[in-house]
Amino acid sequence: MMDSDSSGADFCRFCRSEASSDRPLFHPCICTGSIKWIHQECLVQWMRYSRKEICELCGHRFSFMPIYSPDMPRRLPIRDVVGGLVTSVASAVKDWLHYTLVALAWLGIVPLTACRTYRCLFSGSLDPVISLPFDIVSAENLAKDVFSGCFVVTCTLFSFIGLVWLREQIMHGGGPDWMERENLPAPPPEDIPLQDNNNDRVHDGAGDADVGARDEVNGEVAEDPLVGDEANWNPMEWDRAAAEELTWARLLGLDGSMVFLEHVFWVVSLNTLFIVVFAFCPYHIGRLGAALAGLTAEGPFAGPLTALAGYVLVGAILAVLHGLVSLLRLRGAKKALGFCYVVVKVALLSVVEIGVIPLVCGWWLDLCSLSMFDATLKDREASLQAAPWTLMFIHWLVGMVYVYYFASFILLLREVLRPGVLWFLKNLNDPDFSPVQEMIHLSVWSHIRRLVVSAMIFGTAVLFMLWLPIRVIKYVLPGFLPYAVAVHTEAPVNELSLELLLLQVILPALLEQSHTRTWLKAGVRAWCACAAGALGLRSYLLGEARHDLPQPHPPRPPHQLGAAHQALMRRDGPAGFEPYVRVSWFPVRLGALLILVSISLVLASALTLVIPVAIGRKVMTVWLPKASEGVHELYTAACGMYVCWAVGRGGTLAAGWARGGRAMLAARAALWARLAARAALAALALLGLVPLMFGLLLELVLVIPLRVPLEQSPVLFVWQDWALGVLYTKIVCALTMMGPDWAMRRAIEKAYRDGIREMDLKFILRSVAAPCVCWLGLALAVPYAFAHSVAPLLLASAAQRNLLARRVYPALLLVAVLAALTVFQVRQFRKLYEHIKNDKYLVGQRLVNYDHRRHKQQQSTVPAN
Repeated sequence: MMDSDSSGADFCRFCRSEASSDRPLFHPCICTGSIKWIHQECLVQWMRYSRKEICELCGHRFSFMPIYSPDMPRRLPIRDVVGGLVTSVASAVKDWLHYTLVALAWLGIVPLTACRTYRCLFSGSLDPVISLPFDIVSAENLAKDVFSGCFVVTCTLFSFIGLVWLREQIMHGGGPDWMERENLPAPPPEDIPLQDNNNDRVHDGAGDADVGARDEVNGEVAEDPLVGDEANWNPMEWDRAAAEELTWARLLGLDGSMVFLEHVFWVVSLNTLFIVVFAFCPYHIGRLGAALAGLTAEGPFAGPLTALAGYVLVGAILAVLHGLVSLLRLRGAKKALGFCYVVVKVALLSVVEIGVIPLVCGWWLDLCSLSMFDATLKDREASLQAAPWTLMFIHWLVGMVYVYYFASFILLLREVLRPGVLWFLKNLNDPDFSPVQEMIHLSVWSHIRRLVVSAMIFGTAVLFMLWLPIRVIKYVLPGFLPYAVAVHTEAPVNELSLELLLLQVILPALLEQSHTRTWLKAGVRAWCACAAGALGLRSYLLGEARHDLPQPHPPRPPHQLGAAHQALMRRDGPAGFEPYVRVSWFPVRLGALLILVSISLVLASALTLVIPVAIGRKVMTVWLPKASEGVHELYTAACGMYVCWAVGRGGTLAAGWARGGRAMLAARAALWARLAARAALAALALLGLVPLMFGLLLELVLVIPLRVPLEQSPVLFVWQDWALGVLYTKIVCALTMMGPDWAMRRAIEKAYRDGIREMDLKFILRSVAAPCVCWLGLALAVPYAFAHSVAPLLLASAAQRNLLARRVYPALLLVAVLAALTVFQVRQFRKLYEHIKNDKYLVGQRLVNYDHRRHKQQQSTVPAN
């Protein structure tokens, strides 16, 4: 549409009013036609409510022109600039002092008070309690105590969050059956049976709202426990009105107010209360119980074990007290004690399942693999005495990884096997499965049985997948074990560089592939098909349609399947179990299946321990013949795994292409050859040249000036510089992706989105590799040329020329940093200057019109395709 020069027939697109002498119309964006015009007041109001600075239709950013007072000088006087600068500095100093006080309060006072209060309470004497106010302000071991206090505060915070979350779980999911059942009125003997769960009751009739106050049972009037103050009473009730109005900035003191000091006081008080209630009391109760039983705990783990025993005693005491108040019919105390017992029970079960079970698995894995690393129990004992907590943490971490991958393998088995085969294992994919709800509702003995069964399954799996395969490997291949895990510092390949390269580049590229899980699932399915066919258990293992095979023994109804399968069906729902055909000699066939599973596990584990390492050793022998005997087995295993994955992936692709005939195989091979060539060129630039130049630059700028004296000649290890450069490049790429939007970030995002199949090699080389190579090349070449070409013409002394050649790269870094700081300060001063001028002389802003004619002229000058 043509733009109108007169505003008589035009109107605002917001208020639909025409222009006036005091309210002219503007056209601030690319929009044309009836939505072109707008009042400045309407636009400002819309921007205030929408919080947008661009047009919602065309995306053009609105611009305003400042209107200054007529008496504004051309340049601000020095007095105004100095006054504004002093005001800004004073405001910055005030903010700095406030934020320093906030940091000292939250990162100093709170953790320091927590640490020294904890140490005072567990000192075992009364003197530290008396001198606690003086110990808190002491500067001795300040950094260590602050770090330890942060750990104590973190534990307290997680305990508080867990307590609140457990309260919400009990409120939404209900408490245990015995806790819910006690709140119900006694039903008639024969008319209303007692339900298993109070949460499943459904009230019928229109008078349900009036049933509350009184209820006649056997001619007696009984008060409904769900009505009155006792129904609304909660041992964990607190006021939430103030918390809803509180923001994080106001809570932490980042809003500039001093209200956070009150929050610091309450945090210190609650933290001390939590330490006394949840650490001090259980610890001393455990000590008292151990003294009465004649037991003594010594060593670095005496404190946690004593506290754990104290929690067990507290749980037993709460159970006894709950029984006593139940006999006395004290409903308020009974509910409070029941809630406390549930809290202690869930806490103990969580510690056992998350802490003890993985720790036991980690130690069992270590003990079963001692011969694989040529280690003994004395070595582990010496390591435990040297660093007990570090060794415990490593074993717990290894155990957690083992439990995670074991659970992942069980999930994979559930996708292959018939529903109901693994009835004795928890289904983690079940939407109704909630471990916290099970901890709340199930009895302690049920959890103990589950934990014992889990420990037996984990331990047996370790025996069949680690201990027995090691014995088989030692018998079949006597010289293959032990693995070489010692670090050789004199090796030509730096161990740290290889480890960083392995953990940051190679293994993520291998583990991120989804083909490995697909191959494993296909292998498990093939094994199950072969085993089921050999043993005649196809219906039991894999399941099948009922009309496919005759059923000499039809499936039994649910009430005859046994308690285990009934529990499975209640837990997993209707789809948790699928009927199967029970063939003859079924127990014998199941026994043979278990033996076959054991043999298969041993053989598969032995092959997994041998094949990747053997291939990796061969590759290392060809690649590094001089250092092949001293290479860490971690690198050989990773190299062998990657080779096996590459061969398997290539074989899978070739097999898929071969199904289409020779023509398709040739076309696919040519396509992938082109893709491989383009990927190789891109990798040569992005993973070869750029990391090498980056590593060399950092070596010359930081490492050599700090490590090599002037009288010695530096030696550059190109391989090590490249390996470290890969890590540095990855870090820089991550920082670039998290930083502001600019050309390099957009180029990296596009290259990542395109992938290998849609790779634009020209774009990658021109927009990603070329700028990096250009700037890195200039940073490497210009100082070198200056030090070896210009410096000999100016400096006659060889020592001075050597000093210049060695310090020119750090000097380049210093000059670049100073230049960046100078540019930053100049920009900040310009902003300050504009701020001072606006504060004193700015009287308003005027909306700037968009030049449609200039836009049309620019469009007309663009050549047509």
